[in-house]
Amino acid sequence: MASGDIAQITEALAKTHVGEVELSYKGRGLKLDNVESVKEIVQEIEQRQGLQSLRLEGNTLGVEAAQAIAKSLVAKRELEQCHWSDMFTGRLRSEIPPALKSLGNALMTSGARLTHLDLSDNAFGPDGVKGIESLLKSSACYTLRELRLNNCGMGIGGGMVLASALTECHKQSSAAGSPLRLKVFIAGRNRLENDGATALAKAFKLLGSLEEVHMPQNGINHPGITALATALKHNPNLQVVNLNDNTFTKKGSIAMAEAIRHLQCLKVINFGDCLVRSEGAIAIAGALRVGLPSLRELNLSFGEICEAAAVVVAKAVQGKADLEKLDLNGNCFGEEGCEALREMMEGMNMEDLLGSLSDDEGDPEDDDEEEEEEEEEEEEANEEENGHEEDAKENGVNGTKDVIEEKEEAHCGPELKSFLISPSAEKLISLGAKRIQVIEQQVDISDASKVSEVFLKISSVYKDEPEVKQAIFESTDALLRKAFSNSHSQSYSFITSLIVNLGLLKSEDKKIKKVTVLPGHLLALEHAAAQEFFPADQAGVLEVFVSRNCKVLESCCNARDALKTTLMKRTTA
Repeated sequence: MASGDIAQITEALAKTHVGEVELSYKGRGLKLDNVESVKEIVQEIEQRQGLQSLRLEGNTLGVEAAQAIAKSLVAKRELEQCHWSDMFTGRLRSEIPPALKSLGNALMTSGARLTHLDLSDNAFGPDGVKGIESLLKSSACYTLRELRLNNCGMGIGGGMVLASALTECHKQSSAAGSPLRLKVFIAGRNRLENDGATALAKAFKLLGSLEEVHMPQNGINHPGITALATALKHNPNLQVVNLNDNTFTKKGSIAMAEAIRHLQCLKVINFGDCLVRSEGAIAIAGALRVGLPSLRELNLSFGEICEAAAVVVAKAVQGKADLEKLDLNGNCFGEEGCEALREMMEGMNMEDLLGSLSDDEGDPEDDDEEEEEEEEEEEEANEEENGHEEDAKENGVNGTKDVIEEKEEAHCGPELKSFLISPSAEKLISLGAKRIQVIEQQVDISDASKVSEVFLKISSVYKDEPEVKQAIFESTDALLRKAFSNSHSQSYSFITSLIVNLGLLKSEDKKIKKVTVLPGHLLALEHAAAQEFFPADQAGVLEVFVSRNCKVLESCCNARDALKTTLMKRTTA
């Protein structure tokens, strides 16, 4: 073929706009106030055949100008993508809803089927969401794949309106035989808070099609995080979740860990600056152990995570072949902790994947500060107890101790109840051959803290006497066997509770008090850890904390060393 013919064919293809047909006015800084100011834009829109994408971001659009552009869009049935972010700079908030309604009405009239709608950085508030509400409910959005509303100041009210619109769109599109299959949802920096997030979570659960969810900086606390976690679990194709700079705490972290465990397509997790804390990090590590085979990035930075918990996380990502980055910056490791973490990552041939630790917050609070806090907490507890005792006396009750303990053990039979209120070896033995059955039937294993409490009470009566040892080991083995047969996340919660009760980790829950560690606690744990029912990964978590807190267990050094040896055998087997 002659070169001239090739040139003619190339020119013809260019004129027919092969590929996406787009008009872009991106970033021109145009001040579009009236019909005259958009005359050229309107003409180009009208003349562009088969227009699929219109970019107006980076300009400022007034109501009259928006109405003029809207008229030109009525005939653009092929339009699929509206990139309209940062489009109202300097405009009064009252101008934005009518402008959006004009554009939305035009899209609905045209018969367009949108795939992308980007209205980020427009700061239109709740009223702005109402300006696109009708559009989002209409057939124009039945085919929507990406919805970007970052930094729009929607607030709780706007989040609720948006959730309702998405729900209605899914309902109507399903009735039409083509359910809404939204893949990308972006709504960071919108002050959604718990109520807005919870409303959107209901819509997400209904959709079930999400692949990316970005909702950073929204003031969401654990109730909203828990609602989102429940919803995300119903989106099996989720690949990216970014909830940076919200507040998980322990409850939210555990809920999110349970959710991501089911998301086998997840590639990017950004929980940075979310106050995940150590207990939450351990729960997330548990999810990493059993799922997320395609994980590429994990961000747990600035989460008040201690070095031992970070080690548990790092060990959990070992073997993730696709992992590219582990971000643990800004936590509480201290210089020695940072170095130990780097050495461990190097030992796993993963040193290149660990992000910078330059913003580490240093060791957790020093001992003096912790002692002061504990004294203050103890004083507050004493004051509260005294108040309860006075109330109890007024009601003819002798103090509160028996009342509280009876309430806690109300679900137990009289013999087990008696033992738990006042543990002794004699009472445990007196339960006889039925003690295993009693423990299995009457201890609520869904309550991790209760399982830990019962374990510690049973093991606290340890004596180096064959009959007592047998009774304790049989009882604690039965208890833990059942506990570990529960869900994976529940068993991780139990191990975390046990670590906290033994004083190896400071809990965010100030009501949880560490026990005075006795040799029997560690010996019963060592015996259980040697059994097949004790999961190797749980043994690994325990080994990390025991090894890094030897001084805490100094009073039981022989039992501690025996436990360490057994745990190391289990983790290296």
